[in-house]
Amino acid sequence: MRPTKREELLDKALAAFYREGFHACGMDRLVAVTGISKTSMYKHFRTKDDLILGTLRLRDERFRNWLFRRMAALAPTPAGQLVALFDALAEWFRQPDFRGCMFIKAAGEFQDPAHPIHVQAAEHKRLLFHHVRDLAARAGAADPDALARRLLLLKEGAIVTAQMGHAADPAADARAVAETLVARALAPAG
Repeated sequence: MRPTKREELLDKALAAFYREGFHACGMDRLVAVTGISKTSMYKHFRTKDDLILGTLRLRDERFRNWLFRRMAALAPTPAGQLVALFDALAEWFRQPDFRGCMFIKAAGEFQDPAHPIHVQAAEHKRLLFHHVRDLAARAGAADPDALARRLLLLKEGAIVTAQMGHAADPAADARAVAETLVARALAPAG
């Protein structure tokens, strides 16, 4: 099925915002990158913020679907999937178009916690937390919330480190710590 103009615009705008940033990529740049006129853009999205929100929703859907499928493909058990999160990140970091986390960027550019773009970025992280927490509970963690928070903190650090280029293999470094966290969280009390 051929994508609609709206879908085409979202896809191209997502790539431009991810590559260049939200504030740096103005409407004139979006017209040049997408090949879609401002008039047509405004038919689909009333404001640039609405377009940004649309791209964040699309990125969230694509990224979470990809990440959760990769984690499940890389490990058959919930405990294994918690660690496989970092194997999936390693794959993402090696992609030639890797530019870090679009949601971290959005929260950084729209810092007011009540701004709809900041709220949308936080929602992505909340949805990731719920998935990781559910895996931790299914794996038998005594405190699934704590394990999920710690693993996701590790994940965010690995992403920023990969984007900044401060380590040769931040996903492997984070994975080593994740293995310890998961083993400790699943160890019988006693």
